[in-house]
Amino acid sequence: MLQLCKVTSALFISNARSACSDELLQQEAVTLCINVTKQQPFPAGGGVAKLQVAVYDDPGEDLYSHFDRCADAIQKEAKRGGRSVVYCKNGRSRSATVCVAYLMKHRGMTLTEALQRVKTARHVVDPNPGFMAQLQRYEEELKRRRRAAS
Repeated sequence: MLQLCKVTSALFISNARSACSDELLQQEAVTLCINVTKQQPFPAGGGVAKLQVAVYDDPGEDLYSHFDRCADAIQKEAKRGGRSVVYCKNGRSRSATVCVAYLMKHRGMTLTEALQRVKTARHVVDPNPGFMAQLQRYEEELKRRRRAAS
């Protein structure tokens, strides 16, 4: 079944097949597609901004260095009334990791809260151990930044 799973009013997570359905994208008024893969295509239709994070679903891959850029892109879209979909091949590990990073940075959630929120939206979510470690590192980094800002 093709579907975009709603994480927030402006953020969806899905697998590549669903994210490449122009019909679904129009239905949900998606304005930004974040493709967290090296091999999966972008939707064929126009009118949607595209951002690619070329990583494999491998615990050794560096997704950490893309967290801020992706989280800020999702936030920017939301602020201007747009909606984003983050996807990878199966919508389980890479895309979930990016969604969790966004929730931690822009919604002030803890890693545990953010992961639960994404799992509630899409039950198959399961970031690989390497990505989980990067999210833990990011959570610490965000705490440091907040302390420095206050």
